Amino acid sequence: MSKTRVAIVYGGRSTEHEISILSARNILASLDKDRFEVSLIGIDKEGKWSLQDPKLLLEASTDPRTVALQANCPPVAMAPRPTGGMLEGVGAPKIDVIFPILHGPMGEDGTMQGIFELAEIPYVGSGVLGSSVSMDKDSMKRVLRDAGIPVGPFQSYRRYHWDKKSDTILTQIEELGFPVYVKPANQGSSVGIKRVAAAAELREAMDFAFQFDTKVVVESEIIGREIECSVLGNDNPIASVAGEVIVHAEHGFYSYEAKYVDANGAGLEVPAKVSDETLAKLKEAAIDTFLALDCSGLSRVDFFLQDDGNLVVNEINTLPGFTNVSMYPMLWKHSGIEQKELLTRLVDLAVERFESKQKLRRSME
Repeated sequence: MSKTRVAIVYGGRSTEHEISILSARNILASLDKDRFEVSLIGIDKEGKWSLQDPKLLLEASTDPRTVALQANCPPVAMAPRPTGGMLEGVGAPKIDVIFPILHGPMGEDGTMQGIFELAEIPYVGSGVLGSSVSMDKDSMKRVLRDAGIPVGPFQSYRRYHWDKKSDTILTQIEELGFPVYVKPANQGSSVGIKRVAAAAELREAMDFAFQFDTKVVVESEIIGREIECSVLGNDNPIASVAGEVIVHAEHGFYSYEAKYVDANGAGLEVPAKVSDETLAKLKEAAIDTFLALDCSGLSRVDFFLQDDGNLVVNEINTLPGFTNVSMYPMLWKHSGIEQKELLTRLVDLAVERFESKQKLRRSME
């Protein structure tokens, strides 16, 4: 039986470029070599695509401060056309399924998914709508709120209005009370985020967040345990056991440094110490969130578990990391699905969704 040709697409133009490389490295190491023939497509920070060497990726650094794409590799390009998405370029491999592991903007926000849709090729993860809505923290919270899924108090602002009437906006934000978290609407891994404890710190935090996005979300601080749950599937998804993030005091919150740079920045407790009843609620809420946002394939849903047992959705990640410290694969391992099997399921789900969409009518004739 011929092998399925899987292309891992990674790197990208976002601030999470290096984390994407580390995720790709782990996926390459864990994919079932008996079922899949794997090729690597790296996207550099200028947006150029190139074929990367699998052997060199496996030998690369695991430090996000030093890891980088291989230089001087053969350039390739995706050619969207009705006959199927193939790569163009010298030595470009044929591919059956794309496994994108692009974190953040220009990869996780629907832009890359649109390219794959035009190319008519199966790809792992959510489609254009699910990716874009889930990436935008403002839109995500509005959709969940309308679906009756609890989210915390928040406000959102665009840079144009901030430049015109920042004093008015600062007054509005103060009505939320302090502390608040100021976040770029379309970033991940805690990029551009500041915790603001007093009004005097607010303007600096807003200016900082607007360096990463043209829209900023300001959220009230929610007191509760940080609990995460992984989701796997398409129309009938399943949820994993829960895990808890325990951030060490010096970081204050789950920042980029606490996640990836400081080896002692945070502790991960898997499975989380919660009751069976609470776990059932977490799983149900994770699946409800996944479906409300039109997600597919995989996602990780992050909650605050309050002392009274109530759950508040913090955010959803539609292309969660696969690094050595990433919660998504770790939760599935503790749920009985090893990474090799998990990756196989994700590829199969991509093909399943593609084949389902191919059956839809494209004309009234």
